[in-house]
Amino acid sequence: MADLLLDFQFKSPINKVWDALTHSETLAQWVMENNFKPIVGYKCQFRNAQIGLVVNSEVLIVDKPNKLSYTWVGGPINTIVTWTLKQEGEITHLHLEQSGFEEENQAYHGAKFGWSSMVDELKKQLGEK
Repeated sequence: MADLLLDFQFKSPINKVWDALTHSETLAQWVMENNFKPIVGYKCQFRNAQIGLVVNSEVLIVDKPNKLSYTWVGGPINTIVTWTLKQEGEITHLHLEQSGFEEENQAYHGAKFGWSSMVDELKKQLGEK
């Protein structure tokens, strides 16, 4: 098994970053179209019509504003995404763990590139770039 681990830093306050992770309209601006709701047990989808991708998710953990976790199942990927947030002074640390990859294969590397690109877009949405 291989787990994808990525760390990001934001100048925005923790609650603003949390909102960007949990509000469907904001998620659509930096991840994909979705019907996400931060409610444990809620089943939703993330959709990218351009490439025909549908990701099925179920919310597993909602610990505002510290931790959010949900399944991420689509194509060859059947994983769990966990976001952990921590405020230190004026910096918000955001840790992403996507667990459940069988190995460091194309799907793993695609996810690594994808999340890094999407978080760059999130920074723009938050006015940080």
